[in-house]
Amino acid sequence: MFSFSTEEISEHLEVKLEGDLDIEGTEVVEENLMPIMEKHSSVSVDFARVQFIDSSGMGLLLTLVKTLHEKEIIVTIKDVREDVMEVFELLQIPEILGEGVFV
Repeated sequence: MFSFSTEEISEHLEVKLEGDLDIEGTEVVEENLMPIMEKHSSVSVDFARVQFIDSSGMGLLLTLVKTLHEKEIIVTIKDVREDVMEVFELLQIPEILGEGVFV
């Protein structure tokens, strides 16, 4: 089961994800979370409770960051679990998304 919570701090949005970011999780993010994110000037996404991410989740992450950057929204991803970060690094996600995204 995938879920998220948000906290607005002025123009900044703190997002906490929880669960597996798989095909079902990506649908939740696309339909429910993206519209909220697009209303802020900066977004921080906390991955501390994401235990698994599959190819659809990776694709979503790349699209999400690219879309928000195109709208001049600053995006940071933080507290990624070590095993999930290993997958990100194996696929060169930090290099693709650019410096400063992963904090």
